[in-house]
Amino acid sequence: MPRTKRVEPEKEIKPCNPYLPKLYKILKYNKESSDCFLIRLDYKGSYEPGQFFQVSLPGIGEAPISVASYSSTHLDLNIREVGNVTKAAAKLKKGDTLYLRGPYGKGYPMEKLFGKNLLIIGGGSGVAPLKGVLSYIDKHKDAYGNVEMFFGFRAPEDILFKEDVKQWKSKHNLHLSVDKNPSKKKISCDVCFVTNIVEKAKLNPENQAVFMCGPPVMMKILLGILKNKGFQDNQIYLSTERMMQCAMGVCGHCMIHGKYTCLDGPVFRYDEIKDYTYD
Repeated sequence: MPRTKRVEPEKEIKPCNPYLPKLYKILKYNKESSDCFLIRLDYKGSYEPGQFFQVSLPGIGEAPISVASYSSTHLDLNIREVGNVTKAAAKLKKGDTLYLRGPYGKGYPMEKLFGKNLLIIGGGSGVAPLKGVLSYIDKHKDAYGNVEMFFGFRAPEDILFKEDVKQWKSKHNLHLSVDKNPSKKKISCDVCFVTNIVEKAKLNPENQAVFMCGPPVMMKILLGILKNKGFQDNQIYLSTERMMQCAMGVCGHCMIHGKYTCLDGPVFRYDEIKDYTYD
């Protein structure tokens, strides 16, 4: 009988599923305020300031969270308790695990702005993505000119990253404010809206780039203030908030005037979205 050639089974090629989250361990958990907490995950990969990850817990859901660090050895996420996923994540502790997929989106164009002076303005939990920007700046100290910051919070107990704030004050020109001080305790910051401080500040728009992140009403007021001071639309970069679900430009939930927040943002140069967002 003629010999039959043995046919080797084809090796199975498993395609990479971009929707499939991976499990990461929590290295650090810190309560930052009454409704915000920071977790550090053992994520060893690359990401840029301003990008975001999809955070998920089985049986509960998934939520987009901006990065609050810049490192190849870990990932910091500052999470505000506003929904089912974030409230469930608040109950986790060091040593627990969390599912992630990402990073997604476009962050602040750090390399493109080498040589520029930077004006960084944040409000409330919007300071978290800017924390990643400052970590990047610290690792590229000679790449930028003057760095001036304006951060505002609701009250003294709502100030995030208190230890980092001390370092930022020593390294950069930081203006810190709180909207109110109910306890009347002595504090080392101004009691007013952060927009008031920016309006009073002497700012030179020459060779300057502006990074903003915070509540939409805050950014709308700041845009008017900055324009009055001579800043142009193409000097201003802001992080937008939209309901992102798939994070890959498929579902369409996060579209802003023909642009997908998850793909084209969440950081946009203001002249790219001004007709839709804040004017």
